[in-house]
Amino acid sequence: MQPVMQQIFDRIAGADTIMIFRHKRIDGDCVGASKGMKGLIRLTWPEKKVYIIDDEKSEYLSFLGKDDEEVAEDVYRSALGIVIDVGNRERISNQKYALCPALIKIDHHIERDPYGHINWVEDGRSSACEMIAAFYEAFRDRLVIDAHTACCIYAGMVTDSGRFQYEGVTGDTMRLAGLMLDQGVDTEKLYAHLYLRSFDQLKFKAQIYENMQLTENGVAWVHVTRRMQQHFHLDLETASTAISSLSDIKGVLCWLAFIDTGTEEIRVRLRSRFAAINGIAEKYRGGGHACASGATVYTLEERDALIRDADAYIGEYKRTHEGWL
Repeated sequence: MQPVMQQIFDRIAGADTIMIFRHKRIDGDCVGASKGMKGLIRLTWPEKKVYIIDDEKSEYLSFLGKDDEEVAEDVYRSALGIVIDVGNRERISNQKYALCPALIKIDHHIERDPYGHINWVEDGRSSACEMIAAFYEAFRDRLVIDAHTACCIYAGMVTDSGRFQYEGVTGDTMRLAGLMLDQGVDTEKLYAHLYLRSFDQLKFKAQIYENMQLTENGVAWVHVTRRMQQHFHLDLETASTAISSLSDIKGVLCWLAFIDTGTEEIRVRLRSRFAAINGIAEKYRGGGHACASGATVYTLEERDALIRDADAYIGEYKRTHEGWL
């Protein structure tokens, strides 16, 4: 067990009120990790007040439970803050985190901004939920868990690892996933929530394949316009799943999805295998993991520039590396 884990356990044990924070553009990992940590704390110390307050909602993840209603700022000022799955403070969804007198950071992204008073960062972990599972394992003789809490943690492990396919998945990942399953997770129900799709969503997937393009060096990309989203009755979250549809093309080491937001901002999801593309994301107001990052562009010219950068990078990678299929 790492000393930082003991520090976190001791700070939680000594706090009366705890505020848990996560990142903007919520996903399965940040929701599962925040709710998983809240569950561990509430089950172990029922007398503690624990809040997750976030304006961002997700119909896709609603089965994991509701967040809490807003509280007075004085509550923040007397609370221990725990920020989970957020690499830099600008991405924290509830900016009232800054009111907390003490802050714990738990994250699995490359360290860029050590904003916590206590920072537990492991960029080799496949998900933040894997870290919460490791935290439970380290203190399983003192922490209480139930099936729903384990389900939240397992859901984040599954979604952020691409069903345990992405870089960062290790034997430890699988052992910790098994530990969560041992708590009684109903995987049939969980996978139904996560992976069953409406007819419109399936037609949208077909449209992605109709509209996707390939660069000279084999970068696949698609632009999900507002018109496309409206035609298939998609919210931004569902539109962003376009990225996963491009992941199985032989010879493609990098794939990109550009998502119109209804504002000048165009969200970008970048994925790759073998070749690290987080440097390209950082050039375009983003960042993340080596092979899974996000960025933002504001014009079609910027979009095309990002595509050219990715194509040049992948072309050079293919010329100088072997064994990339």
